[in-house]
Parts: sequence; C-alpha cells; structure tokens
Amino acid sequence: MQSLLNVPNGQQAQLVSVSERLLRKLKQYGLHPGDTLRVLRSAPWGGPLLVEVNGRELALGRSVAENLFVETECELH
Repeated sequence: MQSLLNVPNGQQAQLVSVSERLLRKLKQYGLHPGDTLRVLRSAPWGGPLLVEVNGRELALGRSVAENLFVETECELH
C-alpha cells in the first residue's frame, strides 16, 4: 500500500484506505474506497494531481493525495 502521490502518471491504482477526516469530502466528489483511479498527470511546483475515476477527471491537492492510500496492479497480484 502506498500514497497516491507515489503512483506514476498513467498508472492505475485501487483506493484502499482514506483518512477519516477526508472520507466525507471524498464521497462528495464521488470517490469511494474500492474505486479504481488513474493518475493522468501531476502538476509541477507542488500543484495538484489530475486523476480519472468513474469516467470523470478530478484535481486533487497534494495534501489530499498524500492521505489516499492505494494499491497498484502489481501489488494486487
């Protein structure tokens, strides 16, 4: 398990765990544990991560992304 910040661009990962303080906020975005995310790009200079989830693109700040714990395909097998 790793932070979403560590997932390279273009790679998919499954959301496994979220800090409790973020869970309600993420549900408002339509993001739930068990969802598959794909990192589209990481903005330079500490900018947000652009991810695709459930056919939608979301920009997540780095402070949020570091508290989203995921498993990549190679970790799942």
